[in-house]
Amino acid sequence: MSAQPDHAPGPPYAPAPGAPAELLAQLRADRRAATWVPAFEREWAAALEESRRTFSLAPLYEVVQDWQSRLAHAPAVDAFVASGYDDSDAIDLAELRRRRR
Repeated sequence: MSAQPDHAPGPPYAPAPGAPAELLAQLRADRRAATWVPAFEREWAAALEESRRTFSLAPLYEVVQDWQSRLAHAPAVDAFVASGYDDSDAIDLAELRRRRR
């Protein structure tokens, strides 16, 4: 009997080639465009520079995945904020992600 897992992890998700442009169009159409578009562009530029330095597309994939997630979860966040729940004990998600790496 082997001690190897019975399943192999799948390859990391790779966004479609046009995903960054589509994502930017969605961000521009969002009511938060004034803050989100410049933030996305800064993160994309930093990831692009990192990719050039390391010859890896992973930083670009991460930026696209993070922003796709932000857009997908924005309605739930808006509903939470509108509900008036106390979120003073919240954890910064970016900090949590850095700890896992």
